[in-house]
Amino acid sequence: MRFSITALAVTAGLFWGGAVLIVGSANVIWPGYGEAFLQLVASLYPGYHPGTTFGPVVIATLYGVVDGAIGGALFGWIYNALSGSRGE
Repeated sequence: MRFSITALAVTAGLFWGGAVLIVGSANVIWPGYGEAFLQLVASLYPGYHPGTTFGPVVIATLYGVVDGAIGGALFGWIYNALSGSRGE
């Protein structure tokens, strides 16, 4: 079985970007929510600082979509390379 690299990249990008969007939005509504997660995200993505507005959340979401897509594509590519064709 082989993965579709494109499908995996899109799925991972949407999943990771959505996770950052949901936690970031919840933090704007309820300050303090997901603070440790958002500090981790802020240490990875330049220009993002958890705050009280939705502007930085959009920036982090865009970073998350791109980061997730790259990670998903790499995972799919490595999986396909290592799985090979074993006479299936």
